[in-house]
Amino acid sequence: MIRYLGFFVEIALLVYCLIDCIQADSLRIRNLSKTTWVFLIVLLPIAGAVAWLVAGRPERAPAQRSVPWPATRTAGFPEYERPRPARGPDDDEAFLADLRASDAEHEKLLADWEADLRAREAGLRAEAGDAAPSAGQDAATEREGEAGHADDEGTARKP
Repeated sequence: MIRYLGFFVEIALLVYCLIDCIQADSLRIRNLSKTTWVFLIVLLPIAGAVAWLVAGRPERAPAQRSVPWPATRTAGFPEYERPRPARGPDDDEAFLADLRASDAEHEKLLADWEADLRAREAGLRAEAGDAAPSAGQDAATEREGEAGHADDEGTARKP
């Protein structure tokens, strides 16, 4: 069993240093890039792991409590120093006013488009009403179109 102790220590050191290196913040790692440290730890198990612990591992910050709002060092107590929770957009009056203005603008634009469409349709109806041929002219035009069809040689027959 003692024969395998060196092997187990090497594997434990390799795993510990590899996990520590992978989880470390890339900006705080010293001397080499994170990728280089990972390769060094894997390819040189004992030397790479010891080098990581001595020269690459980020320095630990002093034991301070970090709070998201640094007004106090008491982790956010008393309660009135805590930031207010984010309000939803439906609670924000400025946001709602902006939505109302946007809706009103879109409604006005839609009404303008509908009025323009109605004006165009009325214009087309007026043009169609002025240029509409009588029923007798329609029938005569149809007969002329049927009489002028092509025969077998590809030439058009005329009446």
